Amino acid sequence: MPIHITLNGKPHAVEHRMDILYLLETLKVPPASVVVERNRSILHRDMFDRVVLKEGDELELIRFVGGG
Repeated sequence: MPIHITLNGKPHAVEHRMDILYLLETLKVPPASVVVERNRSILHRDMFDRVVLKEGDELELIRFVGGG
């Protein structure tokens, strides 16, 4: 049964018991290129495989962009 989260301001359904790392993999987002904010708190990368998404979580994925 899916759970419902908000991802970058938009409704998004995910698999039950999905962790942040698995979410990034399904979105094809390299973990090293993104900062993840969950419910207004920044997550450390070493926690991506330990933090399981819950109903109503609000996530912001902030990507690094190079340029000059």
